[in-house]
Amino acid sequence: MKYAAPRWLPGGHLQTIFPATCITKPHVAYRRERWNTPDGDFIDIDFVDGKPDQPFIVLFHGLEGSSDSHYARALMAHIASLGWSGAVPHFRGCSGELNHAPRFYHSGDAAELNWIIRRLAAEHKARSPARFYAAGVSLGGNALLRWLGESQHEARIVDAACAISAPLDLAAGGAALSRGLNRIYTRVFLQTLKPKCLQKLTQFPRLFDRDTMLCARNLYEFDNIVTAPLHGYRDTDDYWNRASAKHVLPDIMVPTLVLNARNDPFLPAQHLPREASRFVTLEYPEHGGHVGFAVGSMPGRINWLPLRIQQFLDGAQPEAIRHG
Repeated sequence: MKYAAPRWLPGGHLQTIFPATCITKPHVAYRRERWNTPDGDFIDIDFVDGKPDQPFIVLFHGLEGSSDSHYARALMAHIASLGWSGAVPHFRGCSGELNHAPRFYHSGDAAELNWIIRRLAAEHKARSPARFYAAGVSLGGNALLRWLGESQHEARIVDAACAISAPLDLAAGGAALSRGLNRIYTRVFLQTLKPKCLQKLTQFPRLFDRDTMLCARNLYEFDNIVTAPLHGYRDTDDYWNRASAKHVLPDIMVPTLVLNARNDPFLPAQHLPREASRFVTLEYPEHGGHVGFAVGSMPGRINWLPLRIQQFLDGAQPEAIRHG
């Protein structure tokens, strides 16, 4: 199922921005649950309830995303039409209410994904023998790959997985987002991250330096004062190196699709990994932008990506089945 960009939507920037802002998102009837976290905080999860004998998929969103993001609505609407069930867990502070703990979320948050996935998988498998899948987009895709690689065979509670537009090399992606037109994406992220940080300082006044945070002009500077120290990293360089999913691709033992467009403004094509484990399918189409992949005549549709995810998951065979 090869992706081909429509002629009316040329270039990585348009293929990124137009699907996220100009194409109508499908309606999804979510049901929300609030879960208490092991460290005394909370997360909000939006569910789609399908038929008990059909698969379940959990989707982890991107930086400052949510269940309302265009890709989340597209995938959840599609799986609802199939009778599948699904869930979109919100990273801390992304559900519309500031979380209680000092921490936020980050690209290498494998431990956070671990308890979410294990609880969702256990609840699903207690009700149904149907397959259980995981997907992640952008930051959520990188975090999912980190979990898959770090967990290795223990990740086989997931039957198959998909990572879409993941920033597999965080240093290369961060550098790209600090240059030229790409700085528009950084400004969009900082416009929501900085107000959250100001709110966080009302909870924990000495958590980080307010003026340094407000003066951050790019993600490197922001991560250096906020994300890295809050989540156990020495600095941005340490965070971007240790959290990059490229390091764990050879360790993944679950059938996994890694889908990145070569014209994604968030990660230049020359930094896309060329090697992974035999369980990983590296798929790098020439076009698609960052979580774009629009199709059809103008104004376009955003249903190619859900269809590609379904196609991969339907065709993925767990290791136990592969070797009888």
